Parts: sequence; C-alpha cells; structure tokens
Amino acid sequence: MGRTLRVGFGICCMCLLLMGTLLSCGSARKSTASLGDGMHTIVRDHLSPEERRRFDYYFLEAVRLKERGDWDSAFDMYSHCLSIDPRSAVTLYELSKIQMYLGFHEEGEAALKEAVGLEPQNYWYKETLAAYYQGKGENEKAIEVIEDMTIQFPSRLEPLMALVDLYNRTRNYEQVIHTLNRLERLDGKSEQISMEKFRMYLAMDNNEQAFQEIENLAKEYPYDMRYLTILGDVYLENGKEEEAYATFQKVLSEDATYAPAMLSLASYYEKKGMDSLYHVQMDSVLLNRKVDSDTKLNIMRQLIVRSERGNKDSTKVVSLFDSILAGEQENADLAMLAAQYYLSKRMDERAKPVLHQVVDIDPGNKPARLQLLSFAISKNDLDEVIRICIPAVEFMPEALEFHYYLGVAHYQKENLDEALEAFKKGSRQITPESDKTMASDFYSIMGDLYHQKKMDAEAYAAYDSALVYKPDNVAALNNYAYYLSVEKKDLDKAEEMSYRTVKAEPANGTYLDTYAWILFEKGKYAEARIYIDQAMQHDGDKSSVVVEHCGDIYYQNGEHEKALEFWKQAEKLAGEPVENTSEARTPQELKLLKKKIANKKYFAK
Repeated sequence: MGRTLRVGFGICCMCLLLMGTLLSCGSARKSTASLGDGMHTIVRDHLSPEERRRFDYYFLEAVRLKERGDWDSAFDMYSHCLSIDPRSAVTLYELSKIQMYLGFHEEGEAALKEAVGLEPQNYWYKETLAAYYQGKGENEKAIEVIEDMTIQFPSRLEPLMALVDLYNRTRNYEQVIHTLNRLERLDGKSEQISMEKFRMYLAMDNNEQAFQEIENLAKEYPYDMRYLTILGDVYLENGKEEEAYATFQKVLSEDATYAPAMLSLASYYEKKGMDSLYHVQMDSVLLNRKVDSDTKLNIMRQLIVRSERGNKDSTKVVSLFDSILAGEQENADLAMLAAQYYLSKRMDERAKPVLHQVVDIDPGNKPARLQLLSFAISKNDLDEVIRICIPAVEFMPEALEFHYYLGVAHYQKENLDEALEAFKKGSRQITPESDKTMASDFYSIMGDLYHQKKMDAEAYAAYDSALVYKPDNVAALNNYAYYLSVEKKDLDKAEEMSYRTVKAEPANGTYLDTYAWILFEKGKYAEARIYIDQAMQHDGDKSSVVVEHCGDIYYQNGEHEKALEFWKQAEKLAGEPVENTSEARTPQELKLLKKKIANKKYFAK
C-alpha cells in the first residue's frame, strides 16, 4: 500500500521531452456529446482526405529523421506538417521537444503550451510542461499545472506525489499535509504517508497533531505490532520517554519475543542510562531464536564499534559471540563476523574452531577456508593442508589456490602421483581470466613432477606451457634449462633460458650453478668457472651437487688438486641430511662421485 512519494514530475524535463511520441501522427479534432449516462467521443477530421494523406506522410518522415538524429531535417518536416494543420497538438508537441533540445527554450515552451491548450485532456503534454517548469525552478507554475491535473485526473496518484515534492521544496508544509491527506483518501493510510505527515507537523511545531498522526496509524492497524512499535520509537526520539516505555511494554505483553520492540526497549534503557538493563535486554535479543540473523549481525557490529570506541574490552563481545554461536545458526554470517573479530584481536586459536563452524555451515566459504589454510601453512602442517583443500576443490573447483596447495602438500610429502593429479585437475580449471602467475606455477611444478617420474617429454611440454603464461617464470626457466643440459640436448636454448634467470636474480646460487653447468657442457670452461665461483659465494658451497659441479669445472680448467678437494667436500655434504628432497643424491650419482675421487679424474656419466 505504501508508495514512494518523490516520483514522477521531479525528473528532468528534457528526459520527458525526448520520450517517443505517444500519440498517432494524424491527431484529428475531437468533440463530445452526451448520450444517455455515458460520454461518447465523436471524431471529426477537419482535414480533407488529400490533406490528411500529405500530413501523415510528412509526419512519419519527420519521425524517421528524428530517430536517425537528423534534428534540423526533422524540424523542417514538422514545420511542414504545421503548415498543413496549424492546430495539430501532436506536431506542436514534437516541435517543442526539438526546439528545447536545440536550445530554443522560449520557442519550445510556447509550442508546448500551445499543444496543451489545444488538447487539455492530454495527460502527457501537461506532465511534460510541469516538468519543464520544475526544471527551470519555476515551482509555482509547475504547481499550478499539476493542481489542474489532479482535478482533471482524480484517480491518478502521480500528480499528488509530485505535489508533495513541490510543496516540500517551497516549504509550504500546510499544503504538503493537505496533499498527503488527498493521497491517503485515494490510496489508503500507510506508514510512509503517516511518517511524512508526522515530520510536517513537527516542522510546523504542531507536536500534538504530529503524535496524533502516528497514533492514528497504530489504531488503523491494531494487530500489527510494527506500527505500535513505530509509535514507541517516535515517542522515544522526541522526548516522550515514559510514553515510549509504556508502548514497548504493551507490544511485548502481546508478543514477548517481538524483536523490533525488544530492540526499541533496549534503546530506551540506553537513553535512560540504565546500562545493566540495556545489556540484559541486548542479550535477550541476541539469544532469541526468533530474531533473524541479519538483525543480530547488525547489532553485533554496533557493539563491536562501540567497544572499539570505548575501553576496547573484548571480553563482553567474545562472551556474546560464544553464547550466540552455541545455538543453531540460520547461516554462516555471525560465525564469520566472530572469526573476523577474533582474528583482529589476534585470538587465532579461538578463531580456528569458529572458522571450522563457518565451513561446516557454508562449505563454499572461500575466505574462511583460505584463513584455515593460512594457519596450516604457517605451521607446515601438511596433513591439515590436505584436509582443508580436498573439500575445497570439490565445492570451489574454480579456486586455483586450493588445487595448488593440495598439490604442494602432496609434493612435500613425496606423494608424487597425488601431487601430479592435484595439479592436473587444477590446470583444467585455468581460464583466460585466471591469474597468469599462478597458472604458470601450476605448469612449472607439473614439469618438475613429470621429470621426477622420468616423463621428460611431458615435463618439457609443461615447462613450455608455464612460459606461455609467464615468460619470465625464473623457476621454470631454470629447471627447464638444467634438465636439458643434463640430457645434453638443445644446449643453445638451455643457455638462453638460464642466462635470463641469472640476469633476473644474479645472487641466486642455484641459477648461477645451472648457467655454469650449461657453459661447461658446451665446453666453455673458463666462462663456466666464473659463474660457478659466484654460485659458491651465494650458498652454493652448502649443496653437494653444486660443489661437485665446481670440482668438475675446475678439473677441466686444469686445476686437478683443487677439483679433488671439491669432490671430497661434495661427498661429505651428500652424507648430511637435507631439507629439500630434490637435493638428495641418488646411488648412481654417489657412485660416480666416488669414482672421481678414487681415480682423481673427471668422469662424465
């Protein structure tokens, strides 16, 4: 029953002027004659058949030209129509639109007024004229036109709504109330109309009538507790605190669990400074199962803001969250708010079970799962990472993050088949809109996995895909280049890729070692020594593989004694535990290293 009051005539007049023609092009003159109890329209065309044919032709041509945007030509066509029928209201209306569009406002206004005069019964002509006056700020003229429309079209709500807006603008509050009463008689009593009348009476310092208006609304709907609660709120907001209290109690006597009245009563306690009663009342609202989740959510947000602005004591807020979350939840919103609050207070251990509650209620809640994943990663709890990611990839298959960390966790646990399957499944979710860096990392790690499974063709294809998504993926470039060098194939390509990694990260010992080894395989021993020395300076001396490479390169540079020292150092490092399983030496590699040491000579594979 309630309607928005500020509509219709308040829109820009130019928008109305550019509306499509609502009338037929050949608007004939009309006369009315009374026959019995009804009014019958007799249409008499004052144009001859030839004139009508010509008029319709030029009018339709004008419409075509206007729609094409040829305003000047359209204006000429309409003018020609007017020369055929000077009293054509629709032609004058269309001309007025073009004139106003082209900036000839006075001429456009004159044509529009003439159209209204010729067809005073046309609603749209008058609405356009009123909007034009309103756009010019001539509110009195607009009011005059619209008041006339309310008489001419007594069953339409729009003119009355427009008048409410115009009388508000001119601060004619008595007329606002008068118009609202007319609306009410036409459309019935409503909350919106009553509240608007209430504000008007207050603006006129007529408090008695203002409250009477809301009281009448409540009487009109005696079984609707909402209106009675509104009355209590109005009392409270305007200093009638005892009346407000009595009204809230009346509502709650009818329905003790009616949430809006419970909240309003809490506001009453707060305004009166009754803090203990306020908190008890708020608790009763928050723990009321009949109060919807959105209401509770808004209340908790307000309490959090109030706490942060006050003593920042989180004890009360935490206690409320615990009590609320102990009951059945309508959705995951309150649990998510609680988790966010706990995290903001660095209560991670308290947040974890709440986040699990969130994903139990809403398995597809990505932020909650990502936060749980973050906790698991920070503790390097690979099993927990897997537990979090497995349902995540089922409920959110498009979320690449969960496929990625599921694969990484399996990789670190040396479950190569499971890791490869996770990355393959995730790669099928990659789209043109996916993050290019993550997509590249997917294929880069797939390349590493394929290589470990001795599926070199698949590994190189994966690396190629990684570089399509991100040509500067240094991890993919390095591993691709190194594995090519180990196979002694495509060494020029390997050198070019490896050089790019060294340029990107000149202090990375692994990348320097790869580049040095490729140069070694190409017989560029002197250059290889320069880069292997740099690799050793950047933590390469902690890697058995790098130190062995250093020995090989020194040997081919003629420094045999120094090479032997490096080989022995590499053997010692191979016996120490390593964090990265890829650094572990195979029996074949260790056998070759021992052979070099025993014979004091370099041997290739």
